[in-house]
Amino acid sequence: MILPITLTVVGTAALINIWLMIRVGQVRTSEKISVGDGGNEKVIRRMRAHSNYIESAPFVLLLVAAIELASATSPTWLWILSGLYLLGRVAHGVGMDDGKFGKGRTIGTIVTMLVLLGLGVYAISMPYWV
Repeated sequence: MILPITLTVVGTAALINIWLMIRVGQVRTSEKISVGDGGNEKVIRRMRAHSNYIESAPFVLLLVAAIELASATSPTWLWILSGLYLLGRVAHGVGMDDGKFGKGRTIGTIVTMLVLLGLGVYAISMPYWV
């Protein structure tokens, strides 16, 4: 069985992960920090953006896959939520450069939490409506 939403979202998530890794490397290079964060706020922000992504991505991706697998079709709403999640993670990554509470960071955090909440509740409830 081919899972088009899952394959698209996981592939895109991998690309976002690489982008976040590159951003960490770029700031480490510019700040001449080879390992760790060196106490440098720019490096810490980029590293936290990447770490924060890794903290939520596995749950979202597993939920998308499980919901798509359990559904008879590839629901349009699942495409939309998945896309919102990915856009939110990009906004968060960029927003982490802005300061303590940049708009992108806030939007990305809220979108991530709402998508995770929605997918989690939906997944929990799915077995009980069949």
